[in-house]
Amino acid sequence: MEAVQKRVLLVEDHELIRLGTGLLLESLGEVRCDIKPCRSLDEARAACRDDGPFDLVLLDLNLVDSKGLQGLRTLRNEFPDLAIAVLTGTQDEFVVRQAQAMGAIGYLLKSWTPEQVKAALLSLLRPPASASRATISERFPKLAGTPHYDRVAELGPRHLQILELILEGCNNQEISTSTGLSLGTVKNYVSAILLALDVESRAHLISLFH
Repeated sequence: MEAVQKRVLLVEDHELIRLGTGLLLESLGEVRCDIKPCRSLDEARAACRDDGPFDLVLLDLNLVDSKGLQGLRTLRNEFPDLAIAVLTGTQDEFVVRQAQAMGAIGYLLKSWTPEQVKAALLSLLRPPASASRATISERFPKLAGTPHYDRVAELGPRHLQILELILEGCNNQEISTSTGLSLGTVKNYVSAILLALDVESRAHLISLFH
């Protein structure tokens, strides 16, 4: 099977991590990556303006000119169609959930093994199995005309994939097996979906669609 070609913007100011992540991107096999490295938020913004579009942006949350979620917020505001995954050294679930609620499609922990990072990169760069051209109203007909329609329409492809699996009755372990994501990553996605739709439980979430 021919390798899928993807363009990746890698935004990381630590040279060793930037080079290591670049080598992992180059070793994915089934996905061939054209990598544009950047060291700062300003370089990333210029690349998005001048060298885009990119299939994926890997964004360090602590750059020399951007700290925390500031860089994610800036890129999402300027380039709302970007698919952004965050690179972070923190395992703070609140930060990860906030990033996903702001539109990040995933995250990579710098403490992960190379095998874990490669698996995460493949899950981010492969087209999600449930992603389709169907509109939100076709996929979730019960939402038409409700206040939650716009909130669901703002979710990324991976969020929608996991939302559909939740609505099919899958638990977190089943979602992990189906998507290839780690159990911890699935839990963070579920939390982000609940936060984005302003519901407190899976039962409440499911009730919106039935």
